[in-house]
Amino acid sequence: MLIFELMQLVNESRILCEKTALRSVYLERIVKIDFYLPRNFNGDYPINLLLVNDGQDLVSMDFRSILDQFYAKDMEVEALLCVGMHCSADRKMEYGIAGQPDYLGRGAKADLYTSFVFEELIPFIREKFGIKSFKEKAFAGFSLGGLMALDIVWTNAVEFSKVGVFSGSLWWRNIDQTDKSYDDDKHRIMHQQIRKGNYTPWLKFFFQCGNMDETKDRNNNGIIDSIDDTLDLIKELKEKGYNPETDIHYLELQDGLHNVPTWARAFPAFLEWGWGSRNAK
Repeated sequence: MLIFELMQLVNESRILCEKTALRSVYLERIVKIDFYLPRNFNGDYPINLLLVNDGQDLVSMDFRSILDQFYAKDMEVEALLCVGMHCSADRKMEYGIAGQPDYLGRGAKADLYTSFVFEELIPFIREKFGIKSFKEKAFAGFSLGGLMALDIVWTNAVEFSKVGVFSGSLWWRNIDQTDKSYDDDKHRIMHQQIRKGNYTPWLKFFFQCGNMDETKDRNNNGIIDSIDDTLDLIKELKEKGYNPETDIHYLELQDGLHNVPTWARAFPAFLEWGWGSRNAK
C-alpha cells in the first residue's frame, strides 16, 4: 500500500492544466485558452505570468511535461502561471504588428489582438485566479506568434519584462522583397519599431533560430533569412542600449527546423534563462 502511494506521488504532475474558452468582443470569436500552473499554488506567494501565442503548439509539445522537468531540476525556480492562447483560422490577420500590416495586408487585426490581450485576457486571468498583481509578466510566441509577442512587449514595455521569440517572423516588411526599391534597413517593420522606439532598461529578450528554419537567403550571404533577420534585430537592440551579455540571449540550434519539436527542445532553455534559480530574486 505504501509503495503504491509513493508511486502515485512520483507519477503525479506538479502542474495543473485547465482548459477554458473566452468570448472576445474584439476578435469576434471564442478564444480557446490553456492554463498551466503549479499544483500547490494557492495565491499566498508571488507568481509570474507567461503568455504564449499559438497555445495549440504547447499542447502538441506536451508543455506540462516540459514544466514538470523544469520544476524538478531545482525547487528554487520561480513560479509561473503559463497561459496558452490558441490561434484561429484568421491567424495571419490577428498576428503581426499592431497598426502596421505587411505588404499583403496581413496582420490587419493585430491591433484588435493587442486589445484582446489587455482589455479581455489579462483581466480575465486576474479574476479567475484571484491575482491582483504578478511578480512580472512575459510574452512568448512561435514564428508569426513570436513577432506578435515581441510587438506587444516592445510597445507596452511598462507591462512586461521579458519576451521569447522562437523562429520569429522578423522578415515582416511593408514592401515585397522583389520590389527594386526594397531595402532591409528601411522596410523590415519590426526593425524600424526598435530603431524608432525608446530604451527600457528592464526589458530582456530571448531569441531562438534553427539553421534549418528555411532555405531562403535573399542577400546571398550564406546565412538563411530567419537568422539574418534575427541577428539584425539584435544589432538594433544593442544600438538602442541593450547589453548583449545581460539583456539578450540568442540560441541557435544547428539542426533546428521551423516546427513544434524544435521549439519544444528550445523552450526549457527559455524557462531556465527567464526563471531558473540563478535568476530568482
